[in-house]
Amino acid sequence: MQQYIECKFVIEPLQPWSEILMAELITIGFDSFTEEQDGILGYIPVSLFDEKKFDELVAFNSYEVKISYSFAEMPNINWNEEWEKNFDPIYVEDKVLIRAEFHEANPNLHEIIIQPKMSFGTGHHPTTHLMIQQMLEMDFKGKTVLDMGCGTSVLAIFAKQKGADRVVAIDIDEWSVENSKENAVRNQVELEIAQGTADNLGKDTFDIILANINRNILISDIPTYAQVLHKGGYLLLSGLCFFDVEDIMKVCQENNLELIGKQQREEWMSLLLMKKEE
Repeated sequence: MQQYIECKFVIEPLQPWSEILMAELITIGFDSFTEEQDGILGYIPVSLFDEKKFDELVAFNSYEVKISYSFAEMPNINWNEEWEKNFDPIYVEDKVLIRAEFHEANPNLHEIIIQPKMSFGTGHHPTTHLMIQQMLEMDFKGKTVLDMGCGTSVLAIFAKQKGADRVVAIDIDEWSVENSKENAVRNQVELEIAQGTADNLGKDTFDIILANINRNILISDIPTYAQVLHKGGYLLLSGLCFFDVEDIMKVCQENNLELIGKQQREEWMSLLLMKKEE
């Protein structure tokens, strides 16, 4: 069982800096958070923890916010059990319900059923909500789709449920890959699930690419996404704070990707781009 470190961050002012700090902590290995009245609790595997990396974060170098922190190694915990105890159903625009098997079904809503293990992307995070929200308005019928950094594969499952012909789901984390396979079975959909990164894409091509990751990986991988995206195809991005958009758009414009829609939830953004015909 993987050992974790719990970091308590006291933040003043709390907003918008708690969201900004969470976004930055994800880039250095933190994978889950709990909000407190005066800040946040962040969790990171012991193997990834490096206190010196805090000095590289914008939030720790801004005169607009004061952050103090303490940390301690956690005792062995059954994280799956903890997720189950704290996992509530998620509603997106009263159209989509993301729930676990132990929640009550709602036949009036489009349902996605997942087992809430230690994978990012249960739907509780604003970026996952934003992705589903944008996907509601997109046409997936007969399309080839890539869910990059798939987590629980909630986005891949939704794409398949919306009529996608072929859906590929890729994540660097072995736990996410196994959880995605289980969730595909739960929702009775067929996904091509693999462990890896954008480097694994090869010559495969797609009509739609979904990438809810973080700014650093997106900036690195957008040129690859553009190469494997069909002309006229769509790239839907999230995992971004509002202050990341300028840097992301610079890379997108350099790779012939045109912004056609964006949405914001709290401090988080999603961007819908189209590959221009040239």
